[in-house]
Amino acid sequence: MESAPTENTVMGGRVKLLQPRRGYRIAVDAVLLAAAADAAAGESVLDLGAGVGAVGLCIAARVPGCRITGIELQPELVALAERNAALNHAGDRVRTLVHDLARPLPPGLGPFDHVTTNPPYLPAAVADPSPDRSKALATVESSADLVRWLAVATGALKPAGTLFVIHRSDRLEEIVAILARLGWGDITVKRLPPAARVLVRARRAPDLNRREAQPLVLHRPEGGYTEEAEAILRHGHPLAF
Repeated sequence: MESAPTENTVMGGRVKLLQPRRGYRIAVDAVLLAAAADAAAGESVLDLGAGVGAVGLCIAARVPGCRITGIELQPELVALAERNAALNHAGDRVRTLVHDLARPLPPGLGPFDHVTTNPPYLPAAVADPSPDRSKALATVESSADLVRWLAVATGALKPAGTLFVIHRSDRLEEIVAILARLGWGDITVKRLPPAARVLVRARRAPDLNRREAQPLVLHRPEGGYTEEAEAILRHGHPLAF
């Protein structure tokens, strides 16, 4: 990572973010995931794979009074996440820890009302990793595969908690099957056309009950974001399932 990060904004300037000049940089996925999390004041959120803290800070900007803990493998990104919390005057509510999800979560962490996660999209067996190590770790499964990632996520939740996942749409059936095996079979799917992405909301249930929510169309045919997408990405509106 280069020593001088760039400073960018999301949510129409509501959230400022320092991020690496090269390597993995945040995309709209982080803002969409944060908008899906229906946290309330006084509730706790765990963000797995926090990167520079974008998801947690977007939630904090939209929901005053909630508390967010981020988990991230790369110490360099955690350092930026902590700086970003201070930059957004959220250091009292948003913290990020260095941790490898291949190991159990630190003692005393959780349980949480909500978990958000944007796991690496590509299985190691089929990926052609970026030569940039930081970008490769963010996009390709390494020490924790998707099964492990979702097991940690569901294991960190309160019994009545909610999991929110954004992932590639071609791995949707795999995600649904894993969550059902883990006992989190109350699943709502929200597609994000034309992007090859899908949002999944899961709650505890012994049997699979899968529903398709109305899709969120991101782009107009003539180009640019739709009005509904603009409201979420630029103006901080929640994303309704």
